[in-house]
Amino acid sequence: MVARLCLVSAAFCAFSSPALAERILVSTQAEYTAAAADIEAGDTIVLASGEWDDFELVITGGGSADAPITIIAERPGDVILTGQSSLRIGGEHIVVSGLVFRDGFSPRGEVISFRVSAKDQASNSRVTQVVVDGFSKPDRYESDYWVGIYGSNNRFDHNHLTGKTNKGVTLAVRLDSEESRENNHRIEYNYFGPRSVLGSNGGETLRIGTSRYSMFNSNTLVAHNVFDRTGGEVEIISSKSGGNVFRGNVFLRSRGTLTLRHGDNNVVEGNVFLGGGTDYTGGIRVINRGQTVRGNYLEGLRGEAFSSALAIMNGVPNSPVNRYVEVANARIENNTIVDSRRVAFNVGADEERSAAPSGSIFARNLMSGLEGEAFLEVYDDVSGIAFSGNRVAQGGVADELASLTQAPVAMERGENGLLYPTAPELADVGAPRDLRVVSLDEVGVDWYAKPGERTDFSSSGRVFEVAPGQGTLAEAAMAAKDGDVLALAAGDFIVDRSIPLEATVSIRGAGSDATTILFTRPSLFELREGGELMLQGLAIDGELAPDSVGNSVIRTTIFPIQSNMRIAMDGVAVRNLAVNKSFNVLTLGKNTLADRISIRRSSFADITGTIVSAAAETEDYGQYNVEYLDITESAFARVGGPLADIYRGGRDESTFGPNVRIARNALDDVGLAATNGTGGSIHLHGVQIAAVEDNAVRASAPFRVVHTVGTPKTAITDNAFAATGDLILEELIFDGEHRASLSGNVFGDGDTQ
Repeated sequence: MVARLCLVSAAFCAFSSPALAERILVSTQAEYTAAAADIEAGDTIVLASGEWDDFELVITGGGSADAPITIIAERPGDVILTGQSSLRIGGEHIVVSGLVFRDGFSPRGEVISFRVSAKDQASNSRVTQVVVDGFSKPDRYESDYWVGIYGSNNRFDHNHLTGKTNKGVTLAVRLDSEESRENNHRIEYNYFGPRSVLGSNGGETLRIGTSRYSMFNSNTLVAHNVFDRTGGEVEIISSKSGGNVFRGNVFLRSRGTLTLRHGDNNVVEGNVFLGGGTDYTGGIRVINRGQTVRGNYLEGLRGEAFSSALAIMNGVPNSPVNRYVEVANARIENNTIVDSRRVAFNVGADEERSAAPSGSIFARNLMSGLEGEAFLEVYDDVSGIAFSGNRVAQGGVADELASLTQAPVAMERGENGLLYPTAPELADVGAPRDLRVVSLDEVGVDWYAKPGERTDFSSSGRVFEVAPGQGTLAEAAMAAKDGDVLALAAGDFIVDRSIPLEATVSIRGAGSDATTILFTRPSLFELREGGELMLQGLAIDGELAPDSVGNSVIRTTIFPIQSNMRIAMDGVAVRNLAVNKSFNVLTLGKNTLADRISIRRSSFADITGTIVSAAAETEDYGQYNVEYLDITESAFARVGGPLADIYRGGRDESTFGPNVRIARNALDDVGLAATNGTGGSIHLHGVQIAAVEDNAVRASAPFRVVHTVGTPKTAITDNAFAATGDLILEELIFDGEHRASLSGNVFGDGDTQ
């Protein structure tokens, strides 16, 4: 039943409810619907603690500044919305607090929406102390927003958003209606937790506007939030409107940049970027007119080009709204950039993006790069930028910027933990000394734990001895938990079922000449949601495998996998995968992404298929199946398919990968099977960074590298080829010679490349 009680608790006074407001406790969805139908200004609906499954919570009405309508949890964090649930807010002066979305996904395009319908958008409303944890659609490429903010004067603060795995922005401010423009929203003190690599466009954490409405001002404040390991794509924040302020935010090991993608007259000030040396961590990317970038601190960033610590782009002359408006009248002042790989000017310069920055100021910035590396780079004309009072402490400087003062700078950490020069004459150079670094304790909620580091292999401390025999390995693997190690004794292990893995598991043998796994099903391991695998010191023999279409030692489930995975093989021997014409070692299926695949010190012989097949995303939407692939110090003999088949198609530039390294391997009779449709012993299509070096190749198909979009970096160096054809190098989009860097390659006829 619905209970009406006088609201006297001090906790509710925080929402300015009047002394005589009513408190309505509801325990079922029917009770909630009845209460919401009669809600009045000043009333509070309290959701009883427990799980609310498939609950599409809707609240609208006319509260006031002194008497808002409030929806709260009976106890913060104890109301869990599961299954297919969502929250929609309309009306004005609505407050929602204390909820958790977990173990499900929204049936709609948004989990939390500041509108009930196009005609009922929220204004002067607030969502605070709400958690959305892993509430992602099962298909990683089905798009939604976790939070969509419409209307005007709304506040989203002290919330906790973490673990989005599907396509779509985590939080989007929408400007697609007149009442949603010049909105004065406030997005403050939120915790944006880890977002793994999406492997596609659409992985931004926060976006304000779209290119279609970028000529309008949003006037949104984004302040004092923490972005922790948010690495979905090249844009962490995508500002696609004008008049926004990004102030006092902290970025921790987050790949990508705060990007002023569209819209004019935005301000980026007092933010802190701490990359911790993580790949592709970037800072601020400047595009469009009238942008102000001042007083920011950036340290330990390893991105370059689009993800540089500071990237000032070239534009398109008379650019349409969806391309790149040239930089004009930018003010970039008093920023500190230390221990970072790149500061780049005229980024993206090409035949289309030919408009250099103009009327801009670059003043009193303190910069220090990596010793012995290029740091300040210039790709076009910088005469439209006025440089004054800058200091470069370390790193190479482009000739066009030789007039900048270059000299070492002694620095020490201040009370806020940031580095500052000790010399008094540099007091006005770089970020301000009173810059406040918001802490993890200040953002999100204090009753829901922030995620720690990812579970590593062998991290649980539990090691289980497994004896040889039939079924022993499958039984142990299916019982293993995250971080466990299965130590296999010497002998033969017969596996008569495909082993499903839903945990991070290591399997160690007594040596590849002592421990052998044989399997009687089309696959040995099936990776499912949460499944990750490390194999060490053992042999895998396909002698007992059946003749089935799609055989693979390791494969992913046919269902979409939300989480990214890791797969490692070290000191493993794989042999006798010859029962049919296309028996693979590792096959990644659609809607899966491996963060890293590592193969080292291993051997592969008599295999009809591919060693690593990561080529399931063939629709050319910029999607792919592996972020990092490392194959080193291994031997491959009589392999019908390619050593690696990696595919990333399309023209999208919003991702960093794939990144491939194939080094110090021996290839003998690889890739020559009639069933190898790639035509190569290595097939890299659309790979963004590739290093293929110091390999010995005999009687094999040639290496095949196909470049697509962007500025791919391929280095094929110091390889020795015998009885093997010339490299096959193709450019699908770039009009010119293939851009691979070739050196030190020796062919059997004495030719070198």
